[in-house]
Amino acid sequence: MSETVENYPFSNPSALEPPQQWASMRDGCPVAPIRLASGDQALLLTRYADVKQVLSDPRFTRRLDADDAAKVTANESGGVFSASSLNMSGENHRAWRQLIGKSFTAKRVSAMQPRIEAMTEHLVEEMVERGAPANLVSSVGFPLPVWVICDLLGVPDSDRDRFAYWSDTMLSMTKYTQREIDAAQEEFVEYLRGHVAAKRAEPGDDMISELIEIVGSLDGRLTEEMLLLTSKGLLVAGHETTSNMIGKMVAMLLADRTRWERLLADRSLIRPAVEESLRYDANPGFGMPRYLSEEVEVADTKLPAGTTVVCSMASANRDERAFDRAADMDLTRSPNTHLAFGVGPHSCIGQSLARTELQTVLKVLLDRLPTLELAVPAGELKQREGLIVGGLQQVPVRW
Repeated sequence: MSETVENYPFSNPSALEPPQQWASMRDGCPVAPIRLASGDQALLLTRYADVKQVLSDPRFTRRLDADDAAKVTANESGGVFSASSLNMSGENHRAWRQLIGKSFTAKRVSAMQPRIEAMTEHLVEEMVERGAPANLVSSVGFPLPVWVICDLLGVPDSDRDRFAYWSDTMLSMTKYTQREIDAAQEEFVEYLRGHVAAKRAEPGDDMISELIEIVGSLDGRLTEEMLLLTSKGLLVAGHETTSNMIGKMVAMLLADRTRWERLLADRSLIRPAVEESLRYDANPGFGMPRYLSEEVEVADTKLPAGTTVVCSMASANRDERAFDRAADMDLTRSPNTHLAFGVGPHSCIGQSLARTELQTVLKVLLDRLPTLELAVPAGELKQREGLIVGGLQQVPVRW
């Protein structure tokens, strides 16, 4: 393990290029000490096998509120890692996943696809009417996932600007003060309390109404507070990461025109292109932190109980030990066992919805705007700063 302690997250050479530290750490220091925004130290894992091992091992927990756990941020909130139901472990988490899975089914996501496509076409049409150049992030990338998750949960998407602010404060590392975060999260919870009360009085064909019914039938096994936390987590995770990924995916595919041309020539590449975009993403955000409950060996290194590790799924996705030509974007890559959605019991519960949205956006853009191109050089694209999730400030396009 290296004696040098680098500040984390690392800086990217450009918005679409990976930090230089990933490759050097995978080769020479796969368990690397890092200094977080809070000033606390943790260990960074950068190899595919190690990240997969840790994310699958129940001894690495989400107890990031433990006294000796490294704080991700200087803020007490701990961001999305400690502010939602997703922090449960063990039997409680398994029970929660089973219950949520009853509502978050592949059948429900599949049934939504025609509506998702219709909304995407509507948003693209509005973008075209406003004229080029346009910002793909604000025109399609943000409003589509917000509409989708609001439709799923039965929440009015007219409140999307409020969701965006609440979500940003929940995901903040350095962007907001503690006072701003606390006030925003209090507003968010009160909003959801009112919404849950309205759904209890008048249920609909939506996920929150289903969760209310589940809570009522479980004799306290899923509490009202857990229902609120679940709704909060799904609203944030259900739109923020997908919103950012839409912009990054399209930017990656347009950065090298031959990629876009291949998709125009062969629509069967849409699905693998989405998977490869997820694997190739060099700007994913923080990674996945874990707290170690007992001594464990990783990459021939003994890690003591109380250690906080950060799993870089994005670095793992570029590990030559796991992927041939890992540094190349290959739209035909198959199989593609990337870790963008995590792995193990805490893998992303909404990944089928995210995949559906990404594939649908790509299909509509290819069909509707085959001449789409970046309106600025790829090297001039700017990252979003100060948040746990990675994204682009804007993706200027023309056609």
